[in-house]
Amino acid sequence: MKAIVYEKYGPPDVLQLREVAKPVPKDNEILIKVYAATAAAGDWRIRKADPFLARLFNGLWKPKRVNILGFELAGVVESTGKGVTRFKPGDAVYGACGFEFGAYAEYKCLPENGAIALKPANMTFEEAAAVPVGAYTALQFLRKGNIQSSKRVLVYGASGSVGTYAVQLAKHFDTEVTGVCSTSNVELVTSLGADRVIDYTKEKVTDHGPTYDIIFDTVGKSPFRACVKRLTPHGFYLRAVHMSPLPIFLGLWTNFTSKKKVIGGTTKENAKDLIYLKELIEAGKLRSVIDRRYPLEQAAEAHRYVEQGHKKGNVVLTVRPG
Repeated sequence: MKAIVYEKYGPPDVLQLREVAKPVPKDNEILIKVYAATAAAGDWRIRKADPFLARLFNGLWKPKRVNILGFELAGVVESTGKGVTRFKPGDAVYGACGFEFGAYAEYKCLPENGAIALKPANMTFEEAAAVPVGAYTALQFLRKGNIQSSKRVLVYGASGSVGTYAVQLAKHFDTEVTGVCSTSNVELVTSLGADRVIDYTKEKVTDHGPTYDIIFDTVGKSPFRACVKRLTPHGFYLRAVHMSPLPIFLGLWTNFTSKKKVIGGTTKENAKDLIYLKELIEAGKLRSVIDRRYPLEQAAEAHRYVEQGHKKGNVVLTVRPG
């Protein structure tokens, strides 16, 4: 089968289209014929070993654990291993590969009890591939913030892969949503349901202004101290991205010295959340935002664009026509 492989850390050009062995499903695994995947921040960071600690996960000098990237996918079940009961050949599915990655390929095996579910019926494979990681990250962090009706929520990075879902989900929970993005994305964030949009090129999030029950930084670029001051006395500052240890220590200090909560950490891939998201999508309450589409063989170009840090929503890799 065809796959995008990389054998050394470096710029996008290390990604090469190769012929590799087609996987065979083990017991309790399904073999997915991949139709679409995404080029996400997690993919290019592992490819580039940025931050350097990524090498502790994937090999100090060269990739050893993962040499086919791709964190999320959508496709069709081609065959199943012994003992599989949740899926059958022909089922259209979407899901996340976890830290095994591997979606940049024509086929991928996943455990049937993993983060995999039937694809939303009203989405294409490309649209569905762009859902899992961004949407369940947004959902799980908002739940950590005890999201409830009538709360006031600020989403920092509202036009990104996590932010676009955070805005929509916060509105689904009947909250008042303010999105923070650049000038070119104001219209997009408004269309997703934001009650107010702050253009960070014209207006900064400072110590002064309205307070929020939840401030959700989806990109790791919000001003820490200003955001803490803008929280209500029992508010939650959610941070989906930690690129340095300082915010972690500041968060622990805030949690210790006040009733405000700074919450980071990771999300947990699971089928239950994907099934819940599927229901919201089919009810017309959630949609994916796709900035650009590239064929699988242009994965390097897709990475080059995503690494610039200005994408709107998601960038999709089309593995085969759907």
